[in-house]
Amino acid sequence: MSDATYNQEPIVRIEHATKRFGGLCAVNDVSFELYPGEVLALVGDNGAGKSSLVKILSGAQPADEGSIYFRGEPVRIDSPHDAQRLGIETIYQNLALMNNLDIPGNIFMGREIRSAPLLGRLGWMNLKEMRKQATELLDSFEIVVPEITREVNNLSGGQRQMVAISRAVHFQAQVIIMDEPTAALGVAETRKVYDFIEKLKTKGIGIVLISHNINEVFGIADRFMVLKTGRLVCVKRKNETTADDIVTIIISGKDSAA
Repeated sequence: MSDATYNQEPIVRIEHATKRFGGLCAVNDVSFELYPGEVLALVGDNGAGKSSLVKILSGAQPADEGSIYFRGEPVRIDSPHDAQRLGIETIYQNLALMNNLDIPGNIFMGREIRSAPLLGRLGWMNLKEMRKQATELLDSFEIVVPEITREVNNLSGGQRQMVAISRAVHFQAQVIIMDEPTAALGVAETRKVYDFIEKLKTKGIGIVLISHNINEVFGIADRFMVLKTGRLVCVKRKNETTADDIVTIIISGKDSAA
């Protein structure tokens, strides 16, 4: 990612976000921004606040304090619906796919294409159009699946992950949050998912990537945001650091270069 990209307006900017659960401060005065076509790796030990921060951005758990700006405008994200309306989609580790539905059924789940007016009012879905659009979407990303009508339960882990990402892209996501997208995947499928992420970057989509595998994610991320017990330790561009340095910062909770 070039320096010129960082001169653009960020897609999302969060300022002084704080989230408390009783006496526990899960996110403590954290600020960051995400730029078009950027992969921002959110890293830290268990309990660092990664999930809580992502839930603020996704609307699952609104912040107690702080401000959110989308394309430079102040916004409120009080629910997942608010986030989706802005173009923020979240792909959780369990993918939230329906195993008994086929690929189009999962891509259009909750946003099905209805049939012509009368049948549509009766709840009939336009399966032909959904299959056509799903096929075009997968083809545009060169995603190979055995057949479009196959139930996702019969797909590989990498194929399932890409179906979940494709669903977000189809509905005009500008920001995609990915929680451990390559967990439990083999080397070959992990590479396919990261190749897919590279294609998303070329479309100007900003990606927040949560990962515990620093060496793996170092090849795809543009910046690294390190959290420790709810606090922001540092944000590093890839050309300013190494994977070993990031691991050291995660463990120590300190940025020696600061």
